[in-house]
Amino acid sequence: MVFIESYLFWLIVIIILTILEVTTVNLVSVWFIISGIVSLITSFIYDSFILEFTIFVIGGIILMLITKPLLDKKLKRTSLDYLDLLVGKIGKVTEPITPDSIGEVYVDGKRWSAIADEEIKKDENVVVLSLEGVKLRVRKEK
Repeated sequence: MVFIESYLFWLIVIIILTILEVTTVNLVSVWFIISGIVSLITSFIYDSFILEFTIFVIGGIILMLITKPLLDKKLKRTSLDYLDLLVGKIGKVTEPITPDSIGEVYVDGKRWSAIADEEIKKDENVVVLSLEGVKLRVRKEK
């Protein structure tokens, strides 16, 4: 009787965690789904819920600690951020920029605060060099 209850328990846990994983955009419970499957298999071999639960918790934590940093790094490298796409674009100065004051540029259909190491007058074209916080670093277009 305990064998059937343990088996059903892990099956329900796996189903619930799978539904949770499918409905979220981040990797939240995939590690515990895997450790739940291992616990389910363990329930067929051993009749010890404490052992199964220990495998579930420790296995999920170990899997998460080992694989999450690798996955986060891989996923961040493959996704391009919109702001990264602004680098190299040409814009037009709408408010003058000096080395001591923040100006404004129009790039890619939007107005952005901008900084530069040189004085740039209104209506001059600039090239976006980088993004620093919420400001674009620009230079005069040559």
